[in-house]
Amino acid sequence: MTAVRVAAHAKVNLFLRILARETSGFHQIETAFALLELADELVVRRTDSGVTLEVSGPDLGPSDENLAVRAARLVLDATGNHFGVAIKLAKRIPVRAGLGGGSSDGAAALHAVNMLAGNAVPRHELLHFAAKLGADVAFFAGGAALALAWGRGERQFRMPPPPSLPALVAVPPIQVATPDAYAWWDEQNRSPAPRGPVNLDADALSTWGSIGRLGGNDFETVVFGKRPELRSVYQRVAETGPVWVRLCGSGSAVAAVYRKERERDDAVQRLGSTQQRLIATATRAEPAPGVQAL
Repeated sequence: MTAVRVAAHAKVNLFLRILARETSGFHQIETAFALLELADELVVRRTDSGVTLEVSGPDLGPSDENLAVRAARLVLDATGNHFGVAIKLAKRIPVRAGLGGGSSDGAAALHAVNMLAGNAVPRHELLHFAAKLGADVAFFAGGAALALAWGRGERQFRMPPPPSLPALVAVPPIQVATPDAYAWWDEQNRSPAPRGPVNLDADALSTWGSIGRLGGNDFETVVFGKRPELRSVYQRVAETGPVWVRLCGSGSAVAAVYRKERERDDAVQRLGSTQQRLIATATRAEPAPGVQAL
C-alpha cells in the first residue's frame, strides 16, 4: 500500500463545563463530543523520507506546527523512519472556530500513516500519541460518533449517538483562540465556586430534544462578553427554531440542529450570508469511515 485517503470530521460539544484550572495551567472539563458530516480530507502517500504538507484552503501557518505533520512524525519515529509521507490536506472545516478541524486532521494522519506502516503501532499506543497531541485529538482518534469526556478531555466513554439530523454551522468573520478563551474564563473565575454534580443517564443523550435540555457551554458567557458580535450570531441562530444550539467549543462558530432539512434550509434563508459564513451539514449517527486505500 502506497497511498490512502481519510476523512477528518468536525465535532461539536453538546455541553461543556469548565471545572478547575490545574497548577500546570491546563483546565479540567466535562463535555460530550459529537461528529458532524462536515469534514476535511487527507490523502497521504509514501515517500522516501521526511514529511511534507500541501494544503488546499486557508493558510494554516508553519507546517512544523500542524497537528497532521506532528502526528505523522510520531508514527514514523515509532516505526523506525523506514519511509516518509507526503500529505495533501483539503481544508473545509473553518479554523479557530471550535470545530476541532486541526485536531481531527491530526487523528486522521495518525491512522493514515500507521496504515501505510502496516498498522505497526498498536491501537492503545496510537491513542496515547493522540492524547499527547491534544484532548480533542484523542476523541477523533478513538473513532466514536459520540463520547462523554472528562479530565482535559482525554478520558472518554463512548455512547450510542442520537439519530442523524440536519445541522447548520454559522461562522462569523472573527476567530477565537482557545488559550484566549480560557484566559478570559480564568479572569472572571479567580475563585470559582464548587460545581454541582451532573446526573446523566443513557436517555439524556439519546435524542436531540433531551440533549437540548442539558447544561450549556461555559465558554458562552465569557466569550460573548468579550465578543458581543458572537452573542448576536448566537441569538439570530437560536431564533430560527433549532432543537439544539451552542457555541462550538471556545468559538467562534455557532452550531444548530434541526428536525428537518426544510427547517435548516429555511434558517439559511433567514440568516443570509452577509455577516457570517453558513455551512449546511448534518450530525453523524455512525463512526467516521476510517482510512481507505487508493
